[in-house]
Amino acid sequence: MIEWPEPFVLRALVAGLVLAVVAAPLGCIVLWRRMAYVGETLAQSSLLGVAFGMALNVDLTLSVIIAAVLAALVLIWFGQQKLLALDSVLGLMHHAALAMGVIAITLLKGPAIDLMGFLFGDVFAVTSDDMIWVVVGGSLVFAATLALWRSLVRVSLHEDLATAEGIDPRLTRGAFDILLAITIAVSMKIVGILLVMAFLIVPAVAARPLASTPERMAIIAAVVAMVGVVGGLLLSLMVDVPGGPSIVLTMCALAVISLMAAGTRSR
Repeated sequence: MIEWPEPFVLRALVAGLVLAVVAAPLGCIVLWRRMAYVGETLAQSSLLGVAFGMALNVDLTLSVIIAAVLAALVLIWFGQQKLLALDSVLGLMHHAALAMGVIAITLLKGPAIDLMGFLFGDVFAVTSDDMIWVVVGGSLVFAATLALWRSLVRVSLHEDLATAEGIDPRLTRGAFDILLAITIAVSMKIVGILLVMAFLIVPAVAARPLASTPERMAIIAAVVAMVGVVGGLLLSLMVDVPGGPSIVLTMCALAVISLMAAGTRSR
């Protein structure tokens, strides 16, 4: 007789699968726009959200979403100025946000804080409240991504042509940055701040050699991500290793297999 998984395993599985589907199309856009560093900066700012949430005694997921969205708005503003190149601004914010977040958390009074859990995630610690954030927040992001998909693809692949078609690149980029910030904030509990961009990018890397259209690439990326979630959770349970890194490692293995297969076919 097959035993029904424990509730914490089911919550981890459902949360991981939902985020896999939500993150896949965004990861493709990140790959096309070569903006992994932007995502890393937004992810590091999430740690400040954790500190503020603990200090103000509010829901951590909400505080992290607010911090990530505020960081996205700052990046949108900096992207419009000409004094500093965006990569210089990203370098400043990237390291400053992480350093300030770590210091703020260590200065908080009260029970000991599992900093490693925030940095690398703890998918098996997903609670029922976390599930609500994942499902509701993920559904909203996914719906917005579908609504903006044509504009996002056009701006990512050929901005001049998109402008000629009447699409506002600045508005589209700004909307995407906010969607990315929310996705990163919601994903933090599963794979952690330091690995969240891998959750977004690696499935897209695996899908790229196998896809002939943007839509097919997003679908394949979602499938790769879901397989990575299931395989990573099984690896974690069997070997007793952290769930978030196991999911990312499984996705990386799938990406390597995809790239090797593509290299073999091209010979």
